Order: sequence, then structure tokens, then C-alpha cells
Amino acid sequence: MPYLELKSSHDSTQVDEPRRAVPDRRPPRWRFAGTLLGLVMLTHSLITQSASARQLPELRFESPPELAPQVAILEQLDREPVIAAMDLLGLEDAGPPIRVVLAPEGSAAARRAPSWAVAYAIAGAGLVVLIPSRVPGYPDHTLGTVLTHEIAHVLIARAAGHQPIPRWFNEGLAIHAAREWGFEDRARVAVATVRRDGVSLQEINRRFNAGSYSASSAYALSAAFMRFLRDRHGTFVAAKILDQIALRHSFPEAFRRATGTTLALEERNFWRHLDFWNKWLPFLSSSATLWMLITTLALWAFKRRRQRDNEQIAAWDAEEQRQLEQATTTTWVH
Repeated sequence: MPYLELKSSHDSTQVDEPRRAVPDRRPPRWRFAGTLLGLVMLTHSLITQSASARQLPELRFESPPELAPQVAILEQLDREPVIAAMDLLGLEDAGPPIRVVLAPEGSAAARRAPSWAVAYAIAGAGLVVLIPSRVPGYPDHTLGTVLTHEIAHVLIARAAGHQPIPRWFNEGLAIHAAREWGFEDRARVAVATVRRDGVSLQEINRRFNAGSYSASSAYALSAAFMRFLRDRHGTFVAAKILDQIALRHSFPEAFRRATGTTLALEERNFWRHLDFWNKWLPFLSSSATLWMLITTLALWAFKRRRQRDNEQIAAWDAEEQRQLEQATTTTWVH
């Protein structure tokens, strides 16, 4: 690209004296604010470029008129979590549009799910069904994270070429794709395993269909195992496994090819990994345990106060009795 050349009125042989750099006299706090603003703008630019470099899923919303406000909110949600989910799954193209149906309670779509479920996905059909009246509920906390979680299920199926995937792997990966794993999930893992040395992956799969409480522990254990795999084999281990499944390898074989070890061995390693810090500390630090401790302390304080009151009353009675006895044995002199 040609540059515009500016000529001086001075002789062309004259060399201008180098211009000195002007020191930045802005206060330090303004320099910091300018740097921070620049970083924010750079991050936004990188995210925008990342979104434009891949084909994000097109969402086609359907709802009755009374749920139109929720649709409007979902349409304006930041797409960055979906971009992060695609990165996690190793997807550059999200595939065909995804139908997102918002179902009111009592509708045929809502009745297809258990009463405790807030949403579900039919991945093969590219369909997501949300039941807004049931939000929040574990493992989802807002309608936005519910949507991201269910979109992740559709994308996981597409990344795997719609080949069979174990339920624990599907759910655990969707939780991490939607960034739902938190400290409370660690507490749920502790509660689910506090009385036993381990739960098999087959048992975790069974728990998903065994009621709300069992399903909650299954979600937490699946997410914990996925986190363990990511820590040991890298952030994109799930994408490598899905690539192998898409090549029509069985899940155990895909797991071996992607990680270099067997699923059975990593399952045993996972339960050994749940030592005191991963198993007991979250349980002892969870909100439920905290409230249990507060309640116990309150009951103890109440009991101790009652005991002190009774001791004080007994002391008053003893003093009154002593004074009475003294009065009856005293000889009065007139």
C-alpha cells in the first residue's frame, strides 16, 4: 500500500533533528486504567475473531406467547460460553441449526422429562427443550447455563459422529462445557462417596434414572471424573476421545487411543485420587455442613445457657434458705 509522502519547504538535504519522546505525565491510576481498557478491547477482539473463524450453532427458538420474554433474554445471551464449549470439543463447525423449544409446565414436551429435570436434549434431532418454570435446579443454576448445557449435548453427539457415548461421559463433559463445576459439586462428590471406597461408572449411569437425589450425585461424580481426566491428560482429552469415537471405535478403545491407558485403570486411579483433600475437605466445608455446625453450636449454647440459669436459680434458692435459717436461729435483744 503506498504511503503519503509529506515534503518540507526546507531544502531536501536538510536532516530534521530527531524528535524527543514526550513523557507520559498522566497519573499512574489513569495509565493503569488505559492499559486495562486496552486489554479488555483486545480480549473482545480476539473473541470476536474466534467466533467469526468458526461456524457457531444457529438457534431457532420456539415458545408459546407467555414465554416470549424468556426467549428474548436467551437470544441476547453472550455466545462466548458456546465458543468455549466448541473449543473443548474440538469443533470448528457446529452443524445444522438447533431447535430450542421453551415448554410450559404441563405441556406434552415438559411431561416427557422427570419432574426434577429442567431441560433435555434429543441430540440426533438437534432439539433442545427447556422448562423455565423448573429453573433453578441442580445441576443448572440459570436459564442461560441450562441452554449451554443442552447445546453441549447436541454438539457432543455431532463431534462423536452420533456414535454411542456413555451417559457419565456425556453429562460430565456437558457440565464442564457449560462451566457448571463448582465447590458445591465437590461437596456432592464427598456426600456421594463418604461411606464407600468407590462407585463404578456403571453405577453412576444407573443413578441418572434413579430419582432426583441419585441423579444429583451422578451428575457430580461424572463431572468430577471428567475433571480428573482433564487434569491428567490435558484440556482437550475429551475432543481426542470424541474424534476416535467418530472413527467408529468403541468407547473403551477410543479412550485407550486418546489417553494411552485403559478406562478401568483410570477409574481405579480416580478413586485413589479422592483422598482427604478431595473427599473430606469439601464435605466439611460445604454449606450444608456449615449450617449443621452452626445449628449444633446454637443448640449447645442454648443448653449451656439453660444450665447456667438453673445453676443461678439453685444458688439463689440456697442463699434464700440460708438467710431463712439464720433468721429463725437469731436471738433478738430488746
